Amino acid sequence: MTVDSDAKERLAVIGEIAAEVAHELRNTLQVIAASAYLAKQDPAASLPHIQKIEKNARLAHGIVDDLMTLARGEPAHAEPILFAEVMVAARAELAPGAATWHDALTPADLRVRAHPGLLTRLFHVLYENSIGACAGRAGLPEITTRAWGHDGRVTIEVADDGPGVPAEIVARVFDPLVTGRVGGTGLGLALARRIAAAHGGRIELAATSSAGATFRVELAGVR
Repeated sequence: MTVDSDAKERLAVIGEIAAEVAHELRNTLQVIAASAYLAKQDPAASLPHIQKIEKNARLAHGIVDDLMTLARGEPAHAEPILFAEVMVAARAELAPGAATWHDALTPADLRVRAHPGLLTRLFHVLYENSIGACAGRAGLPEITTRAWGHDGRVTIEVADDGPGVPAEIVARVFDPLVTGRVGGTGLGLALARRIAAAHGGRIELAATSSAGATFRVELAGVR
């Protein structure tokens, strides 16, 4: 039996999504396991740990649901959301104090039309990549998010002061399994591209140099 090209592409997408689910769930499951261990050490003071377990269990369910939306190849269910809330949610899973953040939203209450969970995953990927690119150097990464509306669309840029994207992978930076970071999976930016496409938008590497990289996302705005 032969598998036609559409089926092969479908299987490839499912494989990528499955790998990304595993990657995204790793940190969540580690938090759940650690919280369960701490709760057992002192049952009388276990409530904060149980609450953390509940929170991360909900997060894990959300990750699976959001990424399976992409695996089904359906357009993302979009609704008007405040982009500022997306930024906060995207950073919530990062280590406290992982970066110095600079934000410039025009206007401050800028809204986009998007799936909240999927858009959060997209910007979590960009922030995580920026932080990872600066690993091993002195000082915190400086990450700037700029967003503005124009002609019914919204443009969002995430810029960092890291070493930039290696020249040899610039043309393939959104391809699955392509990474310039030691220990990187090469799945995050491929996922980000799928999320942008599911919203009828796009993502691109807008600039890269030894002074940092800038990724640009374009989405539908809210009139």
